Amino acid sequence: MGKLHLGVLGSGAGSNMQSIVDAIAAGTLDAEVALVLADCPDAKILERAARHDIPHRYLDCAPFKTKLEGAAEDACIRLLKEAGVDTVVLAGFMRIVKPKLLAAFPNRVLNIHPALLPAFPGVHSWTQALDYGCKVAGVTVHFVDAGTDSGPIIVQKAVPVLEDDTPETLHARIQVQEHLAYPEALRILAKGNYRLEGRRVRILP
Repeated sequence: MGKLHLGVLGSGAGSNMQSIVDAIAAGTLDAEVALVLADCPDAKILERAARHDIPHRYLDCAPFKTKLEGAAEDACIRLLKEAGVDTVVLAGFMRIVKPKLLAAFPNRVLNIHPALLPAFPGVHSWTQALDYGCKVAGVTVHFVDAGTDSGPIIVQKAVPVLEDDTPETLHARIQVQEHLAYPEALRILAKGNYRLEGRRVRILP
């Protein structure tokens, strides 16, 4: 595949985007962040982008509260294409993306989820894992499909659940692995050493 041209969609602090920027700066990921879009005008991810001189802007998604659709989806696709983006990275983007965006970037939209999917899709998955009594939690990077946290899995990393864990302590350890997993998944895409076979992402030598 070669160098990736990334478009990052976020809603919050942008720590996963930061891990990607750091990997690029360290020379361990052949990519550039071409554009950052946030659905909250005061999202910290926009401040991070500004500090790194990365093009960024607020994307007004009204009237929808939980999804990217309609005029906002059209604007998102246009802005990403104009920026030369070939791979879309969802980094704490708290909206459901719809088929039009997925069709514009087929098998090139990635998401990170703080659980070992298919267990615990949706929000607050680390709390779900604790409440269920899991001994292991973790993080998953996957291709996005039409479902919710249901696309083919690229990378997973496990985190032990400790006896004295709280939701906050477990989430903090999961985030450490998130910041390793996203650059790792993007390196696989950049190298092109994978094959998508139905639900399975087969990593090649």
